[in-house]
Amino acid sequence: MRWRRSPPRAILPLLVAAVLSFALPASAHKSSDSYLTLVVTGTHIDGRWDIALRDLANAIDLDADGNGAITWAELRAREGDVTSYAMSHLGLAADGVQCPLTPHRLRVASHSDGTYAALDFDAACLASPHALGVAYWLFFDIDPQHRGIVRIDDGAGTRTAIFSPRDRQQTFERSALRPMHQLGEAIRLGVEHIFAGIDHLCFLVALLLPSVLVRRGRTGWSPVSRLRPALVDVLKIVTAFTLAHSITLTLSVLEVLHLPSRLVESGIAASVVVVAVNNVFPVLAEDRWAAAFALGLLHGFGFSATLMDLGLPRQNLALTLFGFNVGVEIGQMCVVAAFVPLAYLARRTWLYQRVCLVGGSLAIAGVAGLWLVERAFGVKL
Repeated sequence: MRWRRSPPRAILPLLVAAVLSFALPASAHKSSDSYLTLVVTGTHIDGRWDIALRDLANAIDLDADGNGAITWAELRAREGDVTSYAMSHLGLAADGVQCPLTPHRLRVASHSDGTYAALDFDAACLASPHALGVAYWLFFDIDPQHRGIVRIDDGAGTRTAIFSPRDRQQTFERSALRPMHQLGEAIRLGVEHIFAGIDHLCFLVALLLPSVLVRRGRTGWSPVSRLRPALVDVLKIVTAFTLAHSITLTLSVLEVLHLPSRLVESGIAASVVVVAVNNVFPVLAEDRWAAAFALGLLHGFGFSATLMDLGLPRQNLALTLFGFNVGVEIGQMCVVAAFVPLAYLARRTWLYQRVCLVGGSLAIAGVAGLWLVERAFGVKL
């Protein structure tokens, strides 16, 4: 079985690229999101669009005095520019016919991760839409990681969707939502959230990197002899992480327990640093599943921010929570299924043990360290 000693050459570049891709392009703050709510009543659509001030400042010069803080007076002075910029990046259509948008007042609103500009607007359609088309392209030209999180209430149910640079137009049929459809929407939201959350992905990859190795002493690693022990280790880690974040996600969304956003985001960054550094210099107990559970409790608060900011109806909450957790688990298992087999084939090589494990872990720790400084002290590096 020669491949155990010398795996196909194509595997190693794939692994190196996969590990580094999680670390190198990562933004150091919470992912850029906006929250768009549309309420459809007959031919009329009422809308509210919450856009983070920090994101608007990257597109429009809002900080007139250059002190690093945007005041209400500064935002009000550029209200016309903000409104025009936002409205020029959104389109609504009823059965293919455009619905003209009319902006109204601009306010400020607080979300879990900071202050947002809240823009109220409405749209008048020629007929009550059977299919509502939404075109969204805010910030995509300046931030490819931006997401538009949309909630639509049309009397038949509540729908949620995520817009990205690769998914700028979506159509929503106006029909009663069945429980299975609601469950599917929540699952999709969880999957998309995992792949958009670069800090959660880095955390997961840092946990997976040593799964095909066994620690020997304080700094040495040896390859596992069989795949089964590696899979058991991965199953323990992913299950522990899932159980932990499910607990705090539920408690947070039900408003039983709440932590400040800065503390949560800083703690998530710190957890990535600790797990990544542990791959090079052991700082955690040998049972990494226990560490995954402890740190997963913190990540659950981070997951809850998306659901809380969506303002989902209380009657759908239990189904949404279950579906979102299932979606997160599916997203994680996709990463596991793609990473672990390649890592197992390459585990005996110097390139995997030094470049992927050590180099990749240090790269992840370095980027997460930048996140920690930015999130804890509110600075931009």
